[in-house]
Amino acid sequence: MKTVARTLFAGCFALATAGAALAQDNPMVGGAAMFADKNIVENAVNSADHTTLVAAVQAAGLVETLQGAGPFTVFAPTNAAFGGLPAGTVETLLKPENKDMLVKILTCHVVGAKAMAADVQKMVMDDGGTHVIETLGGCKITAKVKDGMVTLTDETGGVAKVTIADVVQSNGVIHVIDKVLLPKG
Repeated sequence: MKTVARTLFAGCFALATAGAALAQDNPMVGGAAMFADKNIVENAVNSADHTTLVAAVQAAGLVETLQGAGPFTVFAPTNAAFGGLPAGTVETLLKPENKDMLVKILTCHVVGAKAMAADVQKMVMDDGGTHVIETLGGCKITAKVKDGMVTLTDETGGVAKVTIADVVQSNGVIHVIDKVLLPKG
């Protein structure tokens, strides 16, 4: 699957000298530089930690959307986060007959605005310690801040930690998370 995902997106990314300068302010993700002048998909395909997410985005037909103008905030679960789901879940979700559920889960990780970590932390503080974020998938995730770390609680009570924040993209921002956010029921 890793090879297929990389092959599908190989044409999306061309390393340029100008882009290298833009990557200096961005954290590395999955062993790869993230370029502020590249879109969410162009960067994600290069992260060794996000091959499952890239394959899921492809299977859900969301590549074009996440290459769009945005702005988007994507809470991007790692391969290990997907691996934490019950055995067989990812394989089942990637089947064409489960596309609607896959789209729902993935869009529960996307917000239709660019929200940097400082913005999220301010919203949490302004709301007295928690802030409910509505995603493009219609999910409501609850953000909290503890010891300077943002956590997100999904509709099932699962809690994800933001492990890498503020990965700037040309069409928004990515925050890497350690759990998959799930919709209710």
